[in-house]
Amino acid sequence: MQRFEYRQVRMGVETRLVVYAPDEARALAACRAAYHRISELEAKMSDYRPDSELMLLCQRAVNRWVRVSRELFYVLWRAQKLAAQTAGAFDITVGPLVQLWREARRTKQLPDEATLNEAKARVGWQKLALSQRRCAARLMRAGMHLDLGGIAKGYACDEALRTLKRFGIRRALVQMGGDLVTGEPPPEQPGWRIEVPGLDGQVQTLWLCRCALATSGSTEQYVEIAGKRYAHLIDPRTGLGLTRLTLARVQAPDGITADSLATAACIVGAEGIDRLKRLYPHTTIEVQTRDEHS
Repeated sequence: MQRFEYRQVRMGVETRLVVYAPDEARALAACRAAYHRISELEAKMSDYRPDSELMLLCQRAVNRWVRVSRELFYVLWRAQKLAAQTAGAFDITVGPLVQLWREARRTKQLPDEATLNEAKARVGWQKLALSQRRCAARLMRAGMHLDLGGIAKGYACDEALRTLKRFGIRRALVQMGGDLVTGEPPPEQPGWRIEVPGLDGQVQTLWLCRCALATSGSTEQYVEIAGKRYAHLIDPRTGLGLTRLTLARVQAPDGITADSLATAACIVGAEGIDRLKRLYPHTTIEVQTRDEHS
């Protein structure tokens, strides 16, 4: 078995595929199919592309049921399940608030109270209804904007690994930004060797096999306004980005679980994390926080 590695940009992040295959032709065919699968999902779930299935849903589903693809419905359903479990701390309807954060990053100014309240009125996980029988979704308010940034990449990693397996590639790693999913380990190795840094600068080595790892936090994407950092992770309760330094790491059986729980763990408090650990007993959830000035 030979090692092959490929890198391309998908869903706005570098997407790395590492596979072990008998020859380059097999590796290339499998990885091209995996990248194609991720591109298919990006066309359905992107909130940057106005023609994506997700954005068309936001336009068409106001107070009416709109059928969606099987993949999009599943991700919406998983997101709503976690929203209920976290009392709305994890919320894919935060799109209007994310747009305000992006504007604040550009202008270096926070939105005024009226603008913030208007956006918050279009946010709330209970304003999104799903019908499993219809495989359809409905939005309760005009101007809602769904954002799958905290869950879609994990699902895409799962689907890429599933595609590689269909080509007979079982020793594989898929990584998209802070999300990675592993199949069988490299030959003669106990797992995939992964080094993960913490807030304290210490590096931890993990050996992963047939599982997923997701890292989320407020340390990289942020805007500083009046000496205060506002991260890209939005707390739906305040409408603003997280201001504390937080790093969450979740190891789970699959990417969609790891990705969404890592996002949720950054936002919920200690009590919420304890609840997530009880609800997802086959996961490992670690959260580090510290004051930004410490």
